[in-house]
Amino acid sequence: MSQNLMISDSLYERLEAIAREYGLSNIEEFIEQLIDVWEARVDELRHRREAVQRIDTLREHIFAEYGSMSDSLI
Repeated sequence: MSQNLMISDSLYERLEAIAREYGLSNIEEFIEQLIDVWEARVDELRHRREAVQRIDTLREHIFAEYGSMSDSLI
């Protein structure tokens, strides 16, 4: 199924130029690659947020278990 999308001429020209610059045959191919990159970055960000949450949870557990500890960085 095909759909039409209205974009400005200037945006179309930018997309077309970037697609050519990267050796892609058309704008559709370029947009598909953009989506792939965007999805990968969103995934990476989600994993990072989960890691930070696990670190925070561990930090809270350690503090509850052992209390405040001196830190050589302070």
